[in-house]
Order: sequence, then C-alpha cells, then structure tokens
Amino acid sequence: MGLISESSEEKSASSKRPSSRYADPPERLIDSEEAAAIIGIHPKTLQKMARRGQIRGVHVGKLWRFRASTIDEWIARELAS
Repeated sequence: MGLISESSEEKSASSKRPSSRYADPPERLIDSEEAAAIIGIHPKTLQKMARRGQIRGVHVGKLWRFRASTIDEWIARELAS
C-alpha cells in the first residue's frame, strides 16, 4: 500500500500555523500596589499618573494593571532626565 499525500486543503491548513511572535507568553501584568512599590510611590499616586498619561497602564474595571517593563522604562527615563 502506498502513502497518502496531503490534499491541497491540508497543506494550506498546515501552513497557517501561528507565527513565532506568539510563541512567547504575554508579559504578566502587575497591580498598582506592586508597580507603585517598585517605583517607591503610593498606589493612588501611580493611578493618578496613569490617568494623566504620564505612565502607561491598563484600566480594567476599577483596577489598574501595569507591565513591569513599562515601569522599568519609566524609571530609566526619569533617571535620564
């Protein structure tokens, strides 16, 4: 018995694999208390800064979430200025 070759549909479906940019899991979001502790400020101050656009954050319902890399970048910018 011979081998069965892939049909053109199967070939196109197998070529639609997710790209490598999705291979890594997304960066974990930290809450405003943890992010504020990294900076050394009060969480409410950090939330106010996020509302004003001074630091990037995500408002989820009543909660604010931040990427640790965003906090690190903000600290580096502040130290450089």
